Amino acid sequence: MDEGNKIQFPSLPVCKEDQLDWSYPMRREMQEILPGLFLGPYSAAMKSKLSMLEKQGITHIVCVRQDIEANFIKPNFPLKFRYLVLDIADNPVENIIKYFQMTKEFIDGCLETGGKVLVHGNAGISRSAALVIAYLMETFGVKYRDAFSHVQERRFCINPNVGFVHQLQEYEAIYHARLTIKMMSPIQLGRSFSIQAGTTVGQYCNNALFDT
Repeated sequence: MDEGNKIQFPSLPVCKEDQLDWSYPMRREMQEILPGLFLGPYSAAMKSKLSMLEKQGITHIVCVRQDIEANFIKPNFPLKFRYLVLDIADNPVENIIKYFQMTKEFIDGCLETGGKVLVHGNAGISRSAALVIAYLMETFGVKYRDAFSHVQERRFCINPNVGFVHQLQEYEAIYHARLTIKMMSPIQLGRSFSIQAGTTVGQYCNNALFDT
């Protein structure tokens, strides 16, 4: 890819909670990771917390759970907020990468319209934290360690499981490849990939990026 087509990323913005003094009870609350993007536990999205959600201006919620948690981790305000519900187990062998792109699109759609979004799982420590870290990585072009540090400075208790950490580390190459492909012209794509007969460029790129 030409230097003129080099991928440009925005800088990580600063939000009001950058100098947060962490205390143990705060793990039961949500914290603002970026302006308009919050991370927290399910307890921050329960029916008793409606006034707090409205006070913070929340308009969208990403609810992360697995099927056996659906009876107690659920959208409590479907008429007030727009939800994205993801069935993800907090298990090191769970494929969480496949949820990164849809989560990013949901968050981007919220922020681009002036909304605010809360991403929560059960404890707001592993699954939901991994999704937010991936969002920072792809949006701002930062490495896993830098994205993790940014989130942990604002929600100290995060601790993605080891399988999620490995996938986040692998994701850097995946999103860079996807963004590079989007920026390449058809001629550049033709030069870069040896396309099999009967396979479109889009199909080849998807196979190359996600058949791992």
